Amino acid sequence: MAENIPQRFELRLRVHPQTLADVRRAVGARLRLWGREELITAAAMCVTELLSNVHKHAASPECALALENRRHGIHAAVSDTEFALPVVREPDFLSESGRGMFLLSKTAHEWGTELTATGKTVWFTLHAEAVDP
Repeated sequence: MAENIPQRFELRLRVHPQTLADVRRAVGARLRLWGREELITAAAMCVTELLSNVHKHAASPECALALENRRHGIHAAVSDTEFALPVVREPDFLSESGRGMFLLSKTAHEWGTELTATGKTVWFTLHAEAVDP
């Protein structure tokens, strides 16, 4: 890990479908800066799914995204003001929605939820293929 580069990145945002591409670019840029290029596609997809859930299900479209560069990969978390926890459903491939948490559960190495005083945080980790000694 680069010593002079902050290993945590936080972004407060208002989720709207038109902002998702910008967020994916920001995630990709941060992971490139950390030397985690191999995780960009998976991280961008997982973050997009969590932010899409905020847009569709949370009472407020405002949320916080946090990324951390860790020894074995990255940890990402999205916090919002909704107390209802996400549910992984078997996907109906004919439906236009409902596959986000299923995709996240199949892509992330670990994921989970935490209730907070103001809502919830949904997090995931992605492990890097090669780990620095």
